[in-house]
Amino acid sequence: MEAKQESHKLIFEKEGVYLHTNAKRSNHDTTIPGFIRIVERDGEPALEWSPVEDDGRNAPAVFYTKKDGEGGEEETKFDPGYEPDWAVISRVKPDRRQELPPVRETGQWGSFSLPLSELYSLRRARFSLGRNFLVLTSRGGDPLPPLHFRRGGTRELLKAMQRYIRLAPSPMDGRLFLAYPHDSGALSQSFDELHLFDDTSADLVSRFIQDPYATTFGGFSKVTNFFRGTLRHPESPHSNRSPQDAHFPHSADEEPGFELITCGAELGPRPEVKRGKPLDDWDQFLDPEGRVTDPQRVKELVFRGGIVPSLRKEVWKFLLGFYPWNSTSNEREDILRVKTDEYFRMKVQWKSVSEEQEMRNSLFRGYRSLIERDVNRTDRHNSFFSGSDNPGLTLLNDVLMTYCMYNFDLGYVQGMSDLLSPLLFVTQNEVESFWCLTGFMDLLHQNFEESQEAMKQQLLQLSLLLRALDPELCDYLDSQDSGSLCFCFRWLLIWFKREFSFEDILSLWEVLWTRLPCENFHLLMACSILESQKGELIGSNHDFNSILKHINELTMKLDLQSILCGAEAIYLQLAHCAELPSKVQEVIGLRVPSSSAEESPDSEPRETDTLVAHSEARGATSCQPFNGQTPQRPPPTYP
Repeated sequence: MEAKQESHKLIFEKEGVYLHTNAKRSNHDTTIPGFIRIVERDGEPALEWSPVEDDGRNAPAVFYTKKDGEGGEEETKFDPGYEPDWAVISRVKPDRRQELPPVRETGQWGSFSLPLSELYSLRRARFSLGRNFLVLTSRGGDPLPPLHFRRGGTRELLKAMQRYIRLAPSPMDGRLFLAYPHDSGALSQSFDELHLFDDTSADLVSRFIQDPYATTFGGFSKVTNFFRGTLRHPESPHSNRSPQDAHFPHSADEEPGFELITCGAELGPRPEVKRGKPLDDWDQFLDPEGRVTDPQRVKELVFRGGIVPSLRKEVWKFLLGFYPWNSTSNEREDILRVKTDEYFRMKVQWKSVSEEQEMRNSLFRGYRSLIERDVNRTDRHNSFFSGSDNPGLTLLNDVLMTYCMYNFDLGYVQGMSDLLSPLLFVTQNEVESFWCLTGFMDLLHQNFEESQEAMKQQLLQLSLLLRALDPELCDYLDSQDSGSLCFCFRWLLIWFKREFSFEDILSLWEVLWTRLPCENFHLLMACSILESQKGELIGSNHDFNSILKHINELTMKLDLQSILCGAEAIYLQLAHCAELPSKVQEVIGLRVPSSSAEESPDSEPRETDTLVAHSEARGATSCQPFNGQTPQRPPPTYP
């Protein structure tokens, strides 16, 4: 059988490009003259370098390749960008594999090849090697050997590369150029505006199974596909479960700790709920020394109506734990001084990392690369972050880099920039936004952990709630292979950041930070949204593809106040159901999980487990809106 001959086409070539080795063993830097080329091999463009001794016409010694996607053997010798298909959200991992150095032990120099599709960035060096000195970085965060264009030619190289990719200067560093596919739209559109669901796009179902987060989020990279086994509900007539998916749960009742909800209980009528006025008088809650006299009442008012914009900067710091509720004004001044000093100590740590040190730390490089890319596309429509030289972008970058030093185990995961931007916008302060972010991440850090168990748990809990509330909608979603609710992934991951306007997110998050009426109120929000779309989904007979498309297109079309009222009404309806399944009670905080109850049977009710008094206390069947009172007291009418 004849071997298939590789076809290649030379697109660009430049002589006099020196590979800079920075060889430590010989105590001096070594530069090797060679050629830089762009070559199409079997239609795929790659950037290649080879030494002068090599005639350059043969395939170079590749130490960056792709894994064979056709089931063949893996040819990769050095592939820092490869992640297995269970990889969670795009995150950085330490490279524990043995990297092949550019210097071979024999003293002979090999060549390298990097597919342009795997190029992440190129940077002009900051240190004294001349402006024609470039460092290329792969998507895995690993820099290739530095290249010195002694005879010029960088401009021509970039021009040739832009036939295949788009290069844009980073707003954080004029020497850094980020690479994007031509069809990414990343330079002209924020990623939530990309036309991901055009009829001309690739098969949506296969893309979603491969990458549900990116498919619905429009710009982030790889996410776990642990949902693959639940994309098809076992009761669906189209279910076709493969043996390799056998370890995924078949239904909610098979997942440990969950029970199948058949909604045998009658929920009763859903009450009508109205929103209240926002908190607009902060001083009334402060004693002469500055302590907050009634934190619970503050939270109730915030839950009922939010906070007026002028008070957000102050009240958010209490909601997110930067200041204790019982701290005095003088104590808060001391806290701010200590926290400021601690922040800048951590910032100095990453600021002082030299470029040479960074080259030897793949984890740190990866964090920086992800942050630079996300900063370039986070809320750029907002005037605080718009433009290429906006100081808000610098603050966004610096706070995220400092968070990596604060929590290096978690580091940076794509999506965290979306959590920080509203905090930075409101506080207008680097230190305060950082510590508010740490408080926010205390609530959501499990969403970003590699195991993704927290995200899987939340989707299962959401499924339990929806089946108890609306079996008809659940049955329809099951019939369209959508019963896993994977399309809600981004909602839960970053608390609806992409579903509402920037101003609405400020209002929503402060409501959710109260943790009233239960810690899982965001799941009730998701139920409220899904129920609001029931008529469209069932009435239009949407299939799996069109369900994904419809849910994605809800962005900026939802009315926040209506959804909040609906979520609270759902809570009240469930709270007044006498026969509500125990697992549903646990999800909304009406019942402590059995394991927790056994550990502390005499423990006091938690603040987040506060629930509305049963209507029997009033001798009525209607529900009063939630106002944070304990079960033993009938809820008084709020203003």
